[in-house]
Amino acid sequence: MARLKDYYVSDIAPALMKKFGYKNVMQIPKLDKVVINVGCGEAKENTKVVDAVITDLSAITGQKPIVCKAKKSVANFKLREGMPIGVKVTLRSDKMYEFVDRLFNVAFPRVRDFKGISPNSFDGRGNYSTGIKEQLIFPEIEFDKIDKVRGMDINFITTAKTDEEAKELLSMLGAPFAK
Repeated sequence: MARLKDYYVSDIAPALMKKFGYKNVMQIPKLDKVVINVGCGEAKENTKVVDAVITDLSAITGQKPIVCKAKKSVANFKLREGMPIGVKVTLRSDKMYEFVDRLFNVAFPRVRDFKGISPNSFDGRGNYSTGIKEQLIFPEIEFDKIDKVRGMDINFITTAKTDEEAKELLSMLGAPFAK
């Protein structure tokens, strides 16, 4: 199950230590958590949308998502405080490594005309964010069962101090960065 985690300990960590010249093993960057977010603004008219998104995200991640509610009322968006506007899941440890493995090796290759993920989406502090246009690239989602194609944001939070360290870490974990 957690073969990517074992691979990190045996191969990736020593390679990163050698490349960046760390003196202590605690300096080696590692993947801290992965946050998957699906924004569903249409939930203010139809409450069933949130249930459908929760079902899809549960199937993809193997973990129950939480519903994100609006913090403020915005009249222009017809939004009131407390209305559900999104769903998110935070993955850590074994579930995180399993999801990352499936994302890089199964889901991304299923995207049509896939040339790699953008290497420019780092935030300056060693975290990486990417988006997916449709949830159908995951094999757990059945085409007949979905009501609407929805995208999602995936954020990789690492303990790396710089973008270069984080990019090297994600590359060694199997991230298909575009050349």
